[in-house]
Amino acid sequence: MRKQVCPLGLWLVALLWLTLGPARAQVRVTLSGTVQDATSGENLTGATVRVRELPGVGTGANAYGFYTLTVPAGSYTLEASFVGYATQTRQLTLGASQRLDFKLKPGGSELNEVVVTGRSAEANISKAQMGVETLDLKQVAKVPVLFGEKDVIKTLTLLPGIKTAGEGSSGFSVRGGAVDQNLILLDEAPVYNASHLLGFFSTFNSDALKDLTVFKGGMPAQYGGRLSSVVDIKMKDGNNQTLHGSGGIGLIASRLALEGPLVKGKGSFLVAARRTYADVFLKLSSNETTKNSSLYFYDVNAKANYALNDRNRIYLSAYLGRDALGLANTFGQYYGNQTATLRLNHLFSDRVFSNTSLIYSKYDYRIDITANASNFVIKSKIQDLNLKQDMEFTPSATQTLRFGANAIYHTITPGYVTADAGSAVNGTADRTNYSLETAAYASHEWQAAPRLNFTTGLRLSGFSLLGPGTYSTYDAAGNVLAATNYPTKGEFLKTYVRLEPRFSASFQVNEGSTVKASYARNVQNLHLLSNSSTSLPTDLYVPTTFNVKPETADQVSLGYYRTLGPEKGYSFTVETYYKALGNQIDYRDGTQLRGNFDLEASLLYGKGRAYGVEFLVRKDVGRLTGWVGYTLSKSERRFTEINGNTWFNARQDRPHDVSLVAIYQLNSKWTFSGTFLASTGNAVTYPVGKYEVAGQVVSLYGQRNADRLPYYQRLDLGATYEKPNQEGHRFRSSWSFSIYNALGRENPYSISFRADPNDATKTQAVQTALFRMVPSATYNFSF
Repeated sequence: MRKQVCPLGLWLVALLWLTLGPARAQVRVTLSGTVQDATSGENLTGATVRVRELPGVGTGANAYGFYTLTVPAGSYTLEASFVGYATQTRQLTLGASQRLDFKLKPGGSELNEVVVTGRSAEANISKAQMGVETLDLKQVAKVPVLFGEKDVIKTLTLLPGIKTAGEGSSGFSVRGGAVDQNLILLDEAPVYNASHLLGFFSTFNSDALKDLTVFKGGMPAQYGGRLSSVVDIKMKDGNNQTLHGSGGIGLIASRLALEGPLVKGKGSFLVAARRTYADVFLKLSSNETTKNSSLYFYDVNAKANYALNDRNRIYLSAYLGRDALGLANTFGQYYGNQTATLRLNHLFSDRVFSNTSLIYSKYDYRIDITANASNFVIKSKIQDLNLKQDMEFTPSATQTLRFGANAIYHTITPGYVTADAGSAVNGTADRTNYSLETAAYASHEWQAAPRLNFTTGLRLSGFSLLGPGTYSTYDAAGNVLAATNYPTKGEFLKTYVRLEPRFSASFQVNEGSTVKASYARNVQNLHLLSNSSTSLPTDLYVPTTFNVKPETADQVSLGYYRTLGPEKGYSFTVETYYKALGNQIDYRDGTQLRGNFDLEASLLYGKGRAYGVEFLVRKDVGRLTGWVGYTLSKSERRFTEINGNTWFNARQDRPHDVSLVAIYQLNSKWTFSGTFLASTGNAVTYPVGKYEVAGQVVSLYGQRNADRLPYYQRLDLGATYEKPNQEGHRFRSSWSFSIYNALGRENPYSISFRADPNDATKTQAVQTALFRMVPSATYNFSF
């Protein structure tokens, strides 16, 4: 038998040898510690620690606020800084390795310290990573949104390259990818459906969140499982100094958050809850059907952490969200997410940081239908149990090595029907399937020269379909050739192994400008089946199987970044990309997803491509802040069985997309804001004729996605009034006012077709719009 050496192992050993060699050649000392908010104890992810006497020598704090910096022994001036906080300076003489913690104070309310993002403009200049954006949640609160609810996902879609899936939807497309090609993480746990109330709200309560980072291209090797993007959302750790609360009362929803110390300075907790109360108003109706209907959602975030000692800290975070939409006793739709994450941070040494995580995630939905003789229930779920180990090793001030592994056990029920005895609807079998997804990765960040940076990475991913289960094979027409039952639990039925290389480089042309390039291969083994361009609660997830192969994406990107103006208050970014997609999934015409026992028989497999250029001009300081973004792009698919095997528009293809965000702080009391969006309409398929079958008129549809909805345009306006705080009082309050769709434009949600009631030979197109103009007001408070 021929034996092979794992290429990932050879690469890692060689890299360790190269990085450890320089460290042994001279005596160096290591400075390490955490960077935190002085008032709350929150870890400041991405805070910068620099050595003033060594230009170009510095590091950033990781996701847990930990930093490490190795320098020659000597006397130095250390600077710790973070956007929105006052810079802290320490002078010290380093003769041996030591720990130094920084506690930064918020910069105050001075107008010239208002910023749009938590990532400073310099980060885009100095880092090799490209296609990454970070949202400052304080600014998210100022952006006007539907019903006045702060929404990080809706704000995310205002950035170039990220497009909303449609009016009233929380789904989004990144660089021409489908809705399911985005990995959304909440404290490391995947969230499979990030929407409430059919997409009008996202699942994320901003009061519970600390930061949000999105990777659009060239994502680091520690992330995997999706083709287009990673949205990494971190919950607040909780205030470990004093008890603090915040909340808000809106027109249709209210929220409350509490945080405080478990043990002052060592541990803290956070609990945040939110609920709508539209169902309360339904109870006031005199109509019995309306009175007994349901229309609400709720969600709860909770987190606690405790420092066991100087080298160990434990975290526990959880999320529970549920939606209920029901029409009296005839129809009910219930769905929601559950996540839980248990983490242990451990310092093996001043240079080696470890994070071990046990993660649980579940999404499920249930539909109850009671109508005459048709009483049945539709159920579906996806459930994960994930064990993950991440390591971070910093051999020198110019190098960082990250490596780790994880294993996810998936339990997926694509959807089945149970029916009462005598029901006119037949039940279907529960075809729950099981799978194991594994990965190992290593990445190396290296400052090769003062102006030249590289990040190289390699991810080895595997996916195994497990027993028990029944799986079929099909011919080209979708007919079943054979169905095989595998009864043994845990039996490995089929395994796919893929290598995912990642590479990015940056060259700093001068102090204010940088050129970057990147390449990344991504593999996806979970697939969302949907007949809609938006993400609906009833969409189905299926795993890679004998027939469904892993999806792949190869993306190359090139970008130019520049800071401008006094205090580098302006920045300009342009990025262009090309993405080749393999093993893409579509459907045969007329496919029904729910209750389809042989769903794979209706699936088609092809390829795709997406390419474009993104422009972003941003102003980060001063009274007026905001950005202007423009995306010119194309997203296409190609299937042998569709449109004669020619390229056609993907459903999410929108060639032109413009966004404008402006926030103006008039004074310490009033802040005004506005957003403007304009884009090409989504690609759709319209009927081109009709014919009669057995007395019924049937529409004849044209080529797939050859038509478009009308263009989309919306202006939102907002204002925030902050009541002056009385000296010595902790209670603060503010009012947020907003007008969603201030121009009153009836943007198309959908277009349907029906026979003209006055002339049966003609067809009418009927456009449905969800909102014209929606004013809202929210009272916010904190103490």
